[in-house]
Amino acid sequence: MDMANPFETPTTYRLHRAEYLVGLAVTIGLFVAHIGEVRWIPAVILFVYIDLIGYIPGAVAYRRSPGHRVAKGYYIAYNTMHSLITQTVVAGIWMLVYKPEWALLVLPIHLFADRGVFGNFLKPFALGFEPEPNPAYTRLAAELHRRRGANETAGAGVTAART
Repeated sequence: MDMANPFETPTTYRLHRAEYLVGLAVTIGLFVAHIGEVRWIPAVILFVYIDLIGYIPGAVAYRRSPGHRVAKGYYIAYNTMHSLITQTVVAGIWMLVYKPEWALLVLPIHLFADRGVFGNFLKPFALGFEPEPNPAYTRLAAELHRRRGANETAGAGVTAART
């Protein structure tokens, strides 16, 4: 993936998820290290509100729609609520209004788990609200895989010819 090709191959997707798994491990480690200082009611509310606003309404609409089509507003709600930017702002406001506290770690824990464990990233409008194979991407991935194999074979020949 780069600026000219904003898509991921299966390998870069796994690597991207692995980065979030590291973040998840760090935030869970901090959470567990300070478990005695966590206020549980705010922690639970902060953890679940992301999906109560950002995922569940869209998931229900998706399942109820005969063609699995949902309004863009559901995507916007999902992407807004599952944004590290949004949750950083929420944490900042929380710290100004209440205080810094360990319960706030549930915000990155939620997002890092969604990305690292479940593989859920922000949702593009052009894809289904729930994961489903896209025929255009399947064809592209197959073509890239075919070309990679051809390039590796050609590259091996060039290396052999140079030695």
